[in-house]
Amino acid sequence: MRERSVLAQECLEARSHEGLGPQLPRIVRAFEHLLARTGAELRDCYALGLAFPSVIDAATVSVKTAYGKYEDAPTLDLTSWARDALGLPLVLENDARMALLGEWQAGAGRGSNDLVMVTLGTGLGTAALMDGHLVRGKHGQAGILGGHMTVRQGGRRCTCGNRGCGEAEASTHVLPAVAPFQPDFASSALRGCKVIDYAAVMRLAREGDRCAIALRTQAIEIWSSVIVNLIHAYDPERVIVGGGILAGAADFFSELEHHVQALAHTPWGRLTLLSAELGDGAALFGGEYLVRETFSLRASTQH
Repeated sequence: MRERSVLAQECLEARSHEGLGPQLPRIVRAFEHLLARTGAELRDCYALGLAFPSVIDAATVSVKTAYGKYEDAPTLDLTSWARDALGLPLVLENDARMALLGEWQAGAGRGSNDLVMVTLGTGLGTAALMDGHLVRGKHGQAGILGGHMTVRQGGRRCTCGNRGCGEAEASTHVLPAVAPFQPDFASSALRGCKVIDYAAVMRLAREGDRCAIALRTQAIEIWSSVIVNLIHAYDPERVIVGGGILAGAADFFSELEHHVQALAHTPWGRLTLLSAELGDGAALFGGEYLVRETFSLRASTQH
């Protein structure tokens, strides 16, 4: 990255059901392709940054658990892999935290040191920044489990073991299981969709499909509850909303903002709710920042 621009990037199919181990050689090949495309050499690189959707142990640079994606990740020595495959040290962080760092440095969070980020997608990712520092906690799970706060008592069982989590009630992963329980699903066009996702829900809601409208309304209520919980927990100036579902933001963002502003307790004033600016590139900017921060801290410790 130079002057806050991404020099090159390459997208790979996730294949999370196969595990992370089989993907590591693909990541190395992609890294080598990027070096070739930019004319850079391995010796020009300081470290490899990896964003992962789970609880991260910063002390051991390892994945602590998996939530239905890359189930083998906690068993892998990723530090040794990065060193052996590329000769580079590894910087590992939760994906929502990495995205938040990117938006803070180069996107919607610029100019504020107190932020919360929510990513609406396959799951619900969250992260918090307080006084310019990532919220991590003793065990690495502070700030990132906003999607696993209870928003519906006695609700659906979540992959984390809790019931009624925001992620278990309104995420792309659970939508195909949630939709059939709507009273109007049998007569809904959703029933005939090859893929039931929030893009389909938003499109059909615009067309007046009652089932889609109900699912849209339910999702906005759940997402706003998650955001309000995070506001009350971390006292941010701004909330940044990102993730794949945000592609349909024109259909719901103003209503989401209305719910949040109406429900959040902010006696100090009115907070700002913003759409993420960097999309998938946020984690790239965040990773670059985290590498610089990590190695400057190490250098100061050594000296």
